[in-house]
Amino acid sequence: MARYIGAVCRLCRREAMKLFLKGERCHSEKCAVEKRNFVPGQHGQDRKQRKVVGYGLQLREKQKARRIYGLLERQFRNNFEKAAQKKGITGDNMLGMLERRLDNVIYRMGFGTSRAQCRQIVRHGHIQVNGRRVNIPSFETKPNDLVEVCEKSKKNPTILAARDATAHAPCPNWLEVDRDALKGRVTGMPKREELVQIQLNEQLIVELYSK
Repeated sequence: MARYIGAVCRLCRREAMKLFLKGERCHSEKCAVEKRNFVPGQHGQDRKQRKVVGYGLQLREKQKARRIYGLLERQFRNNFEKAAQKKGITGDNMLGMLERRLDNVIYRMGFGTSRAQCRQIVRHGHIQVNGRRVNIPSFETKPNDLVEVCEKSKKNPTILAARDATAHAPCPNWLEVDRDALKGRVTGMPKREELVQIQLNEQLIVELYSK
């Protein structure tokens, strides 16, 4: 499965905000946004002053969303088209589907310090849903799904270290988590007003794809 393998700190600098792509590093003084808060590249400091409007603003919101959730363009576009076919507000549907991806659910439960790490945890077969092992990061969870670390993986040092490192992170209202047992349950659908940590204007993304 295709994925971005370049330097992720450049992505945060390009969007001029923390996207929390490198886990604990993003909370330290080593964060690239803290050290070099300008667009990457030879002329990055000169481009910092340019005002973005219209199509450029819509594009930046779309790129920001893609990078936060770790999707490539075709994956993100397919997600949008599915959201557009559902009843309700397309932007809210899109964010809800992204939040219910298995790799993101693991991240929200605190079993990984970044979505990239959670994607790897899922791909390596450490996670099961309703008693069945699932190794597809894009697997869409549903309300009442039980998501847990496999029995053989409950002593995995990477997962345990991530759980301890994310102990301070709040759990969303649509999830119930037992951190000691390394499991949790999806109790409902994520609502837009609950996703305050996602600094996105999804309406701009809808406008971009609707042209």
